[in-house]
Amino acid sequence: MSVNAESTKKAYVIDTNVLIHDPNSILNFDEHLVVIPITVLEELDKLKNGNKSIAADCRSAIRLIDSVIADSPTERLQHGVPIPRNNGTSHLGKLAILMNKTGEPPEACLPNDNNDNKIINRVVQMQLEHPEYKYVLVTKDINMRLKARGCCIHAEDYHNDQLISDVKQLTTGYHEFNGSFWDGVSHVDTIQRENGTYHSLSRDVFDGPLFINQYILDDLEFLARIEEVTDEHVLIKHIKRESIMHQQAWGLKPRNIYQAMALHALLDNDVHLVNLTGPAGSGKTILALAAAIEMTVAHKQYNKIIVTRSTPPLAEDHGFLPGTEEEKMDPWLGAITDNIEALHIQDESPQGSIEYVKSKANIQFKALNYIRGRSFQRSLILIDESQNLTPHQMKAIITRAGEGSKVICLGNLAQIDTPYLSPISSGLTYMTERFKGFKHSTSLRLNGIPRSLLAEYAEANL
Repeated sequence: MSVNAESTKKAYVIDTNVLIHDPNSILNFDEHLVVIPITVLEELDKLKNGNKSIAADCRSAIRLIDSVIADSPTERLQHGVPIPRNNGTSHLGKLAILMNKTGEPPEACLPNDNNDNKIINRVVQMQLEHPEYKYVLVTKDINMRLKARGCCIHAEDYHNDQLISDVKQLTTGYHEFNGSFWDGVSHVDTIQRENGTYHSLSRDVFDGPLFINQYILDDLEFLARIEEVTDEHVLIKHIKRESIMHQQAWGLKPRNIYQAMALHALLDNDVHLVNLTGPAGSGKTILALAAAIEMTVAHKQYNKIIVTRSTPPLAEDHGFLPGTEEEKMDPWLGAITDNIEALHIQDESPQGSIEYVKSKANIQFKALNYIRGRSFQRSLILIDESQNLTPHQMKAIITRAGEGSKVICLGNLAQIDTPYLSPISSGLTYMTERFKGFKHSTSLRLNGIPRSLLAEYAEANL
């Protein structure tokens, strides 16, 4: 790979898992040189026909690489091909293909017995051959980063879609005040409207960022929701705390103020995206299901309920599962079924009630793999375990929402079980940050473990 005056000083070597995480990642390194090892292309080729979710991302990455390379002469691929921007009207940065060397070179740092080692060894060679470059290995694999650093190669995670550095920075969806909220208010203009009481306050009353649909609560049972925010003023709508504590959805009542705020947002027709996070047992799933059934069956606001989540490959551990799509999804959506049962456990005929609700609410269980390309009109889309989705996958689902649809995301960032995701790189975190300024969305972190005393103690002490 030759270097000329136009070359950048940094060369980012992209691992396979980065291209799967974000198929458009090669466009996100600005003016720098982006390098794709031939080993990565081979891995993409093997994966493009496997697990359907991963395969789709692999094919998308391959198509983008092909479109950048286009008809460029072969000898230019190792020098770097300009990356087109703005529909080809401008170019910024270059894309190069890094070929392997045959044999075991003397500068090899690790044995060439797996693809990760092959990539690291090749980067070590390139760094020695071209010291004028600073080679950076970009991978979601923590162990690969450790091995690269052991070989004196700079390695880092893919940060382009990481909008925060600590999940503690995520909005909780509410502002809590000790004592009385009004003790810190020096001036207020109260406005009576047909749909309720509003208060206009100075922005100085609040610390930190404010967003529409965030709630305000204090120790004296005052409750309100932010309706408008400017640099100088905040308009809040008073909510009767007692009334939302007694609201019901399909027979379910909230058990604490956090569940009450969540149910209030779930039942709000003007909120098109609701994001519920919190520890296991805080009531995320049962609240979402109760609200979904209430709005679909009782109020007929939606034609159907679409339930989905990220799943491991169906053939990975148990072979290909028989049955319909719903039956194939049942092992991964057991929590949904459990909560439907919990809503009808007191019925005279629980099983009959469950089947009635599934039919009447038109509840459909969809694998994430089959949602791509669909468009759901007047549907309530419930995404379970959304902490295990990448930002790219989260976008793929939310953009399926058609006219009159609502999306509910449920997740717990403490329970990520996908190897290349962390709380700050999760699609749930990315979506929460991206939508915090959207006036038709809200994000709430539930507190407390109403599931049981045992669950609460386990969450706190295990």
